[in-house]
Amino acid sequence: MNSARAPTRRAVLAGMIGAGASLAMPARAASGPPQFGTIRHQFTLVQGARPVPPVAIPSLAGGAIDLTAFKDKLVLVNFWATWCAACRTELPMLDRLAASGRGDLVVVAISTDRNRALVAPYVKQLKLRRLAIGFDPGGLVSRVDAAEVDTPFALYGMPISFLIGITGQVEGYLTGEADWLSADASGLFDYYARGGR
Repeated sequence: MNSARAPTRRAVLAGMIGAGASLAMPARAASGPPQFGTIRHQFTLVQGARPVPPVAIPSLAGGAIDLTAFKDKLVLVNFWATWCAACRTELPMLDRLAASGRGDLVVVAISTDRNRALVAPYVKQLKLRRLAIGFDPGGLVSRVDAAEVDTPFALYGMPISFLIGITGQVEGYLTGEADWLSADASGLFDYYARGGR
C-alpha cells in the first residue's frame, strides 16, 4: 500500500504562487546601490564608465547646458521626445523633482526631436517650469548607435535616464518611465550623493 498522497490542487497552486513571488522579487545585493526600477526595467549599473566630456548642449532657455559644470552634484539626465507617450508621463514628475529643493541633484531633460520647433509648445503644454531642457537632435551626446559612434550616452530605449555621480561619471541608467519622486529613487540618490557608500 502506498502511503504517499498526491498533492492537492490547493497545495500545487500555493507552491506556484510562492515560486513566482520569489522570482518576481530579486534578492538585494549585499553591497552596491539600493534597487530602483519598475516592473519592466531596473536601474542598471555602468561598469568602467569614463567621465562625461564637456559638451555645450543647446538649451531651450537660451545658451547651453554643460553636464560637467555641476561639480560635486548628482545629475539626472533624461532623454525624451515629443512622440514618446511614456515621456509625457515622466516629464512632469521630473519637473517636480527639479523643483523639490534637493540641493545635491540637478535634473536635465534633453529632447532628441529632430524638429526643434515642436519642443517649446510641448514643454509649455506640460507646464514644465523648473526642468532644464536641452536639445540633442544631431547626437552630440546621445546616439542609438553609440557602439559605433563615441558619445557618452547610448539610447537603449525612450525615455531613458542616466545618473551621473559626484565623480562626473555615469553610474547607471534606467529605460522607461519611473517614479523619480519615490522613496526608492530618493534612496538611490542618497547612495550616490555619499559617493556610492
